[in-house]
Amino acid sequence: MSFQAYLDKAEEKTGRTPQEIVDLAHARGFGAETKAGEILAWLADDFGLGRGHGMALVHVIKNGPEISDKHVGSTGSHRDESTVLRLDGIAARESG
Repeated sequence: MSFQAYLDKAEEKTGRTPQEIVDLAHARGFGAETKAGEILAWLADDFGLGRGHGMALVHVIKNGPEISDKHVGSTGSHRDESTVLRLDGIAARESG
């Protein structure tokens, strides 16, 4: 599953866009220096997210929406279309 697919599923599970979750995380003081386990615990407690979906969100909370181009354009199951993840939600992507 691609990074974007994990973010999309997290949105479906929580009803919040990835950007909304990132904003909530930053409001709690989570950022680049926060340990992944602390963010994962919050995501599990507040949103019921497991490790896979949580780690995709941990990445964008700590590092922003850019990912490595390692899987972009590949044929593997973890491929993404772009090195920049869409955080604005599924509806925004479908409408434009």
